[in-house]
Amino acid sequence: MCSCAGGQQASKPILVKSSDEILIMREANQIVAEVLSMVYEAVEPGISTFELDKMAETLCIERKCIPAFKGYHGFPASLCTSINEEVVHGIPSRKRKLKKGDILSVDFGVNFKGFFGDSALTIPVGKVAHKVHQLMIATQQSLELAIEQVVIGNRISDISKAIQGYVENKGYSIVRQFVGHGIGCSLHEGPEIPNYVQGGQSPRLIEGMVIAIEPMVNLGTHKVKVLGDGWTVITADKKPSAHFEHSVAVTTDGPLVLSARDKFMGI
Repeated sequence: MCSCAGGQQASKPILVKSSDEILIMREANQIVAEVLSMVYEAVEPGISTFELDKMAETLCIERKCIPAFKGYHGFPASLCTSINEEVVHGIPSRKRKLKKGDILSVDFGVNFKGFFGDSALTIPVGKVAHKVHQLMIATQQSLELAIEQVVIGNRISDISKAIQGYVENKGYSIVRQFVGHGIGCSLHEGPEIPNYVQGGQSPRLIEGMVIAIEPMVNLGTHKVKVLGDGWTVITADKKPSAHFEHSVAVTTDGPLVLSARDKFMGI
């Protein structure tokens, strides 16, 4: 789940995790990965986003963890389900049934043994339009390129630059109002992880940091607006948006993708 961009929230401390804490966070994120894999397999025309939410919550409870988003600042569900022009924070509904050609961004998090996991992916509902398919590929690839920058001594801006450079060279735009974040004992910790390069010097990556990197990429304008429900974010021009996210630890061996899924979820 993304947090507000810089300047819209107080800066939060950067908390370094021990190797034992990172192991717990990997357990948490592997539950997230399992839930997202299940949702990926369940997505088909006619299923409601409410049904997907209940499936996710049930599996979460079976794994003895707490859905991280439900009740968070009042969010009413376990999954964020965002369809087509919905960027993030879409609320599951019995009335929202998926149709062939839709794309569905699914964001999910858990609290397990006092630590959080968080990951997201965008799922095609059957065959989607070629330009939308390419948008999804570019967004996922930008995440992979960003993860490569999670190296001790690099700066947060190296991650931002990798995403922005790739996405904008493809002709897409990057959402600026919402960003990635640190993660650990809280769902949202410092530092913020913008998907575009901001002014000033950003923090360096040090061993034990864990960050949630989540590019949100639009087919049209980067501008977004929040709907009347107070949660659902849509593109201002109502063109499609894609969203992928992984929680990644900074280690001496390079990036450790805690939320990695065994099966390629894609496009």
